[in-house]
Amino acid sequence: MAKTFRLDIVTPQGAAFTAEVEHLRAPGTQGSFGVLPGHTPFMTSLAVGEVDITVDGRVRPMAISGGFIEVLPDHSVILAQTAEFAEDIDVQRAEEALHRAEDRIKAHAADLDETRARAALNRSVNRLHVAGKKG
Repeated sequence: MAKTFRLDIVTPQGAAFTAEVEHLRAPGTQGSFGVLPGHTPFMTSLAVGEVDITVDGRVRPMAISGGFIEVLPDHSVILAQTAEFAEDIDVQRAEEALHRAEDRIKAHAADLDETRARAALNRSVNRLHVAGKKG
């Protein structure tokens, strides 16, 4: 049996995922990184992106909207604003959000908060990318 560590993923809505996992790959703001059991402790911020979680030899992709991770040798915790497994992503809703964000950016409205619009665009693109990996 492969060595594992506990992974908790928590959003403002509550626990999104808790399990013993073999490996984790996450999108750090300074680049992607992997975590295995016994990893050296650290804490870092996460970018919008894909978290790949290996459970029982199977990789489960999850879309997150940034956040933080604390890594300990036998336990890791991800705090994220949102976290969705590929199979849980509503593709139609993600496409609608993508089109809204694109329309806002193209409109160049005086009241446009371009940073927020681009962040919404980035989140939508990420959700659609991860949704495309449904197994």
